[in-house]
Amino acid sequence: MSNARLMPSPICLVENVNGSLSACKDAIEFLSRIHEPVVVVSVVGLYRTGKSYLMNRLAGQQSGFALGNTIESKTKGIWMWCVAHPYKEGHTLVLLDTEGLGDVAKGDSKNDSWIFCLAVLLSSTLVYNSRGTIDNTAVEKLHYVAELAENIKIRSTEVANEEEEEEDFKFVQFFPSFTWVVRDFTLELVIEGKRVTEDEYLEFALQLKKGVSKKVSDYNLPRQCIRNYFPSPRKCFVFPSPASPENMTRLESLQERDLVPDFLEVTGRFCDHIFHNSVVKTVKGGHRVTGKLLGHLVKIYVDTISSGKVPCLDNAVVALANLENQTALQEAFKAYQIGMEKEKVDMYYAGLLQENVMASEKKCRDLLKNLFSDMNKWLQEGKYSQSGGYELYCRDRDTIVEHYCREPNKGVSAEAVLNEFLNERGPEANSILYTDTKLTEKDRKIQEEKEKNALLEQKYKEEEEKRIESERMMQAEKERQQDQMRQMQEKFNKELEQQQQEMDRAIESKLKEREEMLKKGFSEKVDLLDEEIANLKKEKESSGGLMKEYVVPILGAVAEILPTILNYKVLMKGLKKI
Repeated sequence: MSNARLMPSPICLVENVNGSLSACKDAIEFLSRIHEPVVVVSVVGLYRTGKSYLMNRLAGQQSGFALGNTIESKTKGIWMWCVAHPYKEGHTLVLLDTEGLGDVAKGDSKNDSWIFCLAVLLSSTLVYNSRGTIDNTAVEKLHYVAELAENIKIRSTEVANEEEEEEDFKFVQFFPSFTWVVRDFTLELVIEGKRVTEDEYLEFALQLKKGVSKKVSDYNLPRQCIRNYFPSPRKCFVFPSPASPENMTRLESLQERDLVPDFLEVTGRFCDHIFHNSVVKTVKGGHRVTGKLLGHLVKIYVDTISSGKVPCLDNAVVALANLENQTALQEAFKAYQIGMEKEKVDMYYAGLLQENVMASEKKCRDLLKNLFSDMNKWLQEGKYSQSGGYELYCRDRDTIVEHYCREPNKGVSAEAVLNEFLNERGPEANSILYTDTKLTEKDRKIQEEKEKNALLEQKYKEEEEKRIESERMMQAEKERQQDQMRQMQEKFNKELEQQQQEMDRAIESKLKEREEMLKKGFSEKVDLLDEEIANLKKEKESSGGLMKEYVVPILGAVAEILPTILNYKVLMKGLKKI
C-alpha cells in the first residue's frame, strides 16, 4: 500500500493572502478525521532553497510539494501532507512545507516571523533549510529565532508577573527538535585541520564569542537563542548539489540514477533520522496530539495571530480542552454517553439480570406445569380421595419434584419457582391429608409437621440460591470497578510519566549546554544555567508531588468506599427482582 494512502497530494493548511493568515477549512476538516497520534515535521528556510524536495522524499514520493524552477517562491502559507508513518504503526506523519522566508516580493518581514513561529508551535521536529555553508551570514538570516520570545508566551497574560521575561529558558521543554539542512555544500568538513562530523560542524557554527561589545552581542544572539530554545542533540546534514546545473531545472522529474550518489546517500540518512527520531507532537503538560487536536491547534494559533495577539502555550491547552468539550456537547448522544456511560452500563446490566430472572421463571413454571399434568388429571379422577390417598399423593409429588431437580439449565430462579409452586399446592395437600380415612389424628399431625419442614427446607434452598447469585453479582461488579480503578490509575501514571519526560528532556538539554559553556569558560552563563536547571528540577519534583499529594489519596479513598458501593449496587439490583 502506498505511503501516501491518507492524502494523495498536499493541501494548503494556512493561507497567506496579502500578508493575512487564515486556517484552511478543508485541511482542518481532514485533520479532524485523524484520531491517532501525529508526528509533525515542519521545514522552514529562505525561499528557493529546495525545501519542498526533501518533504516529497519524506512522503515517499517523487513529486507533491511544488518545487518551482524559477527565482519566484512557489509555496505560499503552509502546505500539509498527511501520510502513514513508515515505521510507527498507528501513527500519522504530518509534513508541513512553509512559505520561503525572505521573499523580497512580500515586503513584510513580520509575516515571515509568524510563518516561522507557526512552524515551531505546530511541529515535533523543525527542519531549517539553507544553502552554501553555516557561516555568520547564514546564522544571521535565522534572526526569526531571536524573535520567538516576543512572539510566543508560555503563560497567559492573566498570570504573568515580573519573572515572565526570564521564562524563555523553559521553551526547551516545549519546542521541537532542531535539524539544520545545508544544501549545495561544497566545503570539506574540516575545522582547524581536523575532520569533524556534520553535527560537530553545526555546534562549531553555534559557538559563542566572549565579550560584551554590541558586535559580540549581535553575533551571539541568534546562536544563544538556538542553544536555549531547541533541545540537544541538534542535528545537521550537509548535502552536495543533487545534479548537474542543466538538470537542476527539472529536479522533480529526474530518476535516482540521474542524481549524484552522495546526494542520495545523505537524503537516505536524513529521512531515516526523521523517521526514527521524530517523536509524537505534544502540548504543554506532555499530552500527545492527534490529528484532530492538531487541527484545533492550527485554528487557535492562526486566529490568535490574526487578532493581533501573541500565541500562548497555556491558553492553547485550555482552549483545546474547551473545544473538545464543545465538540462533545454538539454530539449530544455521544456526550450523554460519555457522562452517563457508567449508569447506562449498570442499567443495561440490571436489565439483562431481570431478563434472565424472567426467562428462568417462565422455563421453570412451564416445566412444573408439564410434570404435574398427569397428577392434575389424577386429582380430577379422585385417585387421591380414597383411603391411603395422601401417601399416594406425596409419593407422586415427590417423584415429580425429584424429576424437576434433575432437569439441567433451569436458570437463577429454579429454587424460588419450586418453593412458590409447593406453597401454592399446600392447601391441596392439606385437604387430601384431612380427608384420608386411613390416617389417624396423630398421623395427620406428624404429616403436617413433615410438610412444614419440607417447605422450610425448600425456602432455605431458595435463599441459598439468592445468596450464591448475589455473591456472583458482587464479584462481577467488583471486577468491573477494579478495572475502572486500574484504568484511572494507568491514566494518571501515564500523564505523570509524560510530564516527567518533558522535564527530563529540558534538564538533559540544559546539562549538555552547561557542560559546553563550562569548557569554553563562560562562567556567567554556567551560573545562569545552574539556576535554570535548579528551577526545572524543582518544577519536576513539584509536579510529581502534586500527583502524590492529591491524586493518589483520591484513588485510595475510592478504593476504601468501594465495598460499600458494591453492596449498595447489589442491593438495588436485588430489589429490582422483587
